[in-house]
Amino acid sequence: MTISLYLHASAGAYSQNSIPSPVAGKRCKYAGQSVRALPIRVITVGKKRSLGVQLVVDEYIGKLKYYCKVEDVQLRSNPKNTGDVKAQIKDEDMAVMNIISSDDWVWVVMLDENGLDIGSEQMAELMGDAGSTGASRISFCIGGPYGHGPKMRERANISIKLSSMVLNHQIALLVLVEQLYRSWTILKGQNYHH
Repeated sequence: MTISLYLHASAGAYSQNSIPSPVAGKRCKYAGQSVRALPIRVITVGKKRSLGVQLVVDEYIGKLKYYCKVEDVQLRSNPKNTGDVKAQIKDEDMAVMNIISSDDWVWVVMLDENGLDIGSEQMAELMGDAGSTGASRISFCIGGPYGHGPKMRERANISIKLSSMVLNHQIALLVLVEQLYRSWTILKGQNYHH
């Protein structure tokens, strides 16, 4: 069984890549090979982070910097302080899209509770596949309290979920940065993942 990924090219065309479904004992196809290290941008929409969460995020970003450049972008949820949920989603959507559109060609991974359910080996393959697309950066986007807006949903190259359970934004961020670090150790054939 294979999970199909559709990569959105800058011209609007779609090409199809696939990531194999989890198989017990299967290794990442890129493990131990040379992989193009795209700069990573993690974009989160939400309230100010707790000090404990920020410490852990900083620790993993520090570890990731041995493999690639990493940028952590925090956007305030409900920037116009509106009581209208649709207006809030629209404002957050525009703020995220302004950051994404500042790059030449960025490969966008949307984190969403309805996204593809992938494992750590598949996340490593996603990182390896993204490096071969010609993109200038890979951006991981964690939406606001009401999720992502329509522009983000249309722009995303792929939508993944970190868990079958709904996670608050701070927990989702912690899981994401740990999985990004784990992905790089898998790609480099290091002993962190077993």
